[in-house]
Amino acid sequence: MDDTIAAISTPPGEGGIGIVRLSGEDAVRIVEEIFQSKSGKTLSELPSHTISYGHITSDGEIIDEVLVTVMRAPRTYTREDIVEINCHGGIVPLRCVLRLVIHKGARLAEPGEFTKRAYLNGRIDLTQAEAVADVIRAKTDTSCKAALAQLHGQLAEKVECLAQKMQDMLIQVEASIDFVTEGVVPPSCEILRREVLNLIEEIDELRATADIGLILREGLRMSIIGRPNVGKSTLFNVLLGKERVIVTPIPGTTRDVVEEMVDIGGIPVRMADTAGLMRDSADLIEKEGTKRSLECLSRADLIIAVIDGSEPLTEGDKCLLQDLSESRAITIINKCDLLVCVERAQVEKICGRDGILMVSAVQGTGVSELKEKIASTVWNGDAGPRGEPIVTNLRHLNALQKASESLKRATEGLGKMGEEILAFNLKEALSNLGEIVGKVTNEDILNGIFSQFCIGK
Repeated sequence: MDDTIAAISTPPGEGGIGIVRLSGEDAVRIVEEIFQSKSGKTLSELPSHTISYGHITSDGEIIDEVLVTVMRAPRTYTREDIVEINCHGGIVPLRCVLRLVIHKGARLAEPGEFTKRAYLNGRIDLTQAEAVADVIRAKTDTSCKAALAQLHGQLAEKVECLAQKMQDMLIQVEASIDFVTEGVVPPSCEILRREVLNLIEEIDELRATADIGLILREGLRMSIIGRPNVGKSTLFNVLLGKERVIVTPIPGTTRDVVEEMVDIGGIPVRMADTAGLMRDSADLIEKEGTKRSLECLSRADLIIAVIDGSEPLTEGDKCLLQDLSESRAITIINKCDLLVCVERAQVEKICGRDGILMVSAVQGTGVSELKEKIASTVWNGDAGPRGEPIVTNLRHLNALQKASESLKRATEGLGKMGEEILAFNLKEALSNLGEIVGKVTNEDILNGIFSQFCIGK
């Protein structure tokens, strides 16, 4: 934490502008040694949050024409002095400038170290630090909004509210333990039970949002499945909006799993086009394709089962529909632009669900309805997130689970094992909530979180 760190904070490649960022006590001094301002003023003379035009030089040679921004602690991202050097966006000038600042005394930042310092210096809590990475990685507007809500403290506020209720209860219980001789009477078991059960209900409601939250963060894994030549690849291309996979009338054209990310109703969907299911094939390549399709099927959060409506149902179709009867799946009858040989009622009877969609992937008929149904399946009939705090991180979910379990043990012991056991379980639940916002943590957890960041953030 005493080092001044530096990194390139813009993506690699060519661009209009590239930024080298420094944070630490010596940030201004280091850049001052290599920067020549056109105004003739040194960076130390300039007020905070100002920009200066000039050149980065080395041994009298101009390295790049730049704009330098000076931001002084504590009103900065890390609550340390920060200097940002806005260079031309090529990799050569950026690397030259980075080498210069390291030569002058800065250290190359570790992944996520700027945000880690923001957390350690108390500017943000751990949920907000994690949200920074989620905003950067967001694939849809909806997932970005969810990450921004967490960045602005929505989840932390809810967790802090729950923790405060636990703290208030714990104060009452411990007061009755510590001052029993002074006549402090503990709250009745019935009142305590009701308060603890209310807390469990609130925590479990928050945990329930993880089904949507984890999908917004990680993406919905969706597999398009069916026998060969039913139109899976055509549907894949239509949903993706471009010709990604080869489509031919020859069965078995797709031999492997092809994955792409697509935005469907604000949901980041990891969509997979799979090889046609040929369970009885003797061809080694076709057998391997079927094996990979079934593996992809086992990992999917949602399955799109495709039936060729221009042909009578085959035994392969029936087996697939029966296998998916208990799965989270949407069944479509494709090629409805041709003479339809399959009736909805026939398919509904086999798969045990209604709402079968009639689609022509070639003409685009029914594709909008399919997208709406995919989104509705995720949102459980709603139009999207309702603005409440959402759990988007498995670490948060696990901590909430532990807190809920601790509180359940507290209710089981009420009236049986004394106030000390109740206080112990309440403290344990409080500690679990503290892990979420970073009040209770360890170095391994922090390193694991910030190692996922890019180096310049």
